[in-house]
Amino acid sequence: MPSLSVDGLAPLVVTCGEPAGIGPEVVAKARALVPDVPFVVLGNPDHFAGFGVATRIVASVAEAGTDAICILPHDIPGPARPGRPDPAQAAGVISAIARAVDLAKAGEAGGIVTAPIHKKALKDGAAFAYPGHTEYLAALAGGAEVVMMLACPELRVVPATIHVALVDVPACLTPDLLETVLRVTHAGLRRDFGIERPRIAVAGLNPHAGEGGTMGREETDWIAALVARLAPELGCVGPLPADTMFHAGARTTYDAAVAMYHDQALIPIKTIDFAGGVNVTLGLPFIRTSPDHGTAFDIAGSGRADPTSMVAALRMAWDMAERRQERLSHEAASQ
Repeated sequence: MPSLSVDGLAPLVVTCGEPAGIGPEVVAKARALVPDVPFVVLGNPDHFAGFGVATRIVASVAEAGTDAICILPHDIPGPARPGRPDPAQAAGVISAIARAVDLAKAGEAGGIVTAPIHKKALKDGAAFAYPGHTEYLAALAGGAEVVMMLACPELRVVPATIHVALVDVPACLTPDLLETVLRVTHAGLRRDFGIERPRIAVAGLNPHAGEGGTMGREETDWIAALVARLAPELGCVGPLPADTMFHAGARTTYDAAVAMYHDQALIPIKTIDFAGGVNVTLGLPFIRTSPDHGTAFDIAGSGRADPTSMVAALRMAWDMAERRQERLSHEAASQ
């Protein structure tokens, strides 16, 4: 049952990720759980056999259907050996991401959903030069200014600094960086989440948001002034104490929270929805989501991988594609 599109939207492209991880399993399990979302997988067809789900080889994204795992073959040699990454496969895993970007930029794919990669395996096997998907995708997009958002139904949160050692965060956290993060977050909430007037809560860097300079001075020296300057334009408030920003009542007062560093952002969302969080890259000229988990080598091949996050990533990418299409249609009609 091939389907060129649904409601005019091009199908999604799913990258295979690390073959030795749980990516193939969660993709296979997700197929039946998102019957309304057409997608193709870029990867080795053999890596998706044995999961009890029908597979079908396709020659283009346009042939995607929802009756089987539709696979657009990509050269990733050798078998998928659970828990044992093969350096010979690293170059293929990387090039699958680049190919997905090309398909999205050409309009052949409505968005990209990336299965988890293992950064060490890619560095060891192909000298991968990026800290992760987010930075590589930004490079493939020509150096786009991007931010990483983690999202679930109860919370959207953006870390201003990402893969940075905690001791280095104060030096990396500059006024220019925080302003860029706030602007990209604001634009992404409008374009991809359909929120016309986003409300953004900004966390402080220090305990109690510095408590007037007694527990750190970044808030009083520049964060508060920056947030106040941008508030009329971007709907941001803060800096707020991070320890009181994420309870249920507080979360009703904003559409997204901007945190200052990795764990300040990821701990609350993983606590609220460990299985169903989605990693979203805002600021790209195309849509990209990913499950908010890694390769899980320890359970790969056991049949115990939970597809909840992959399902959420697929649904979120499809919803974002619909919103982008609606926005473009509205803008075209108003011209």
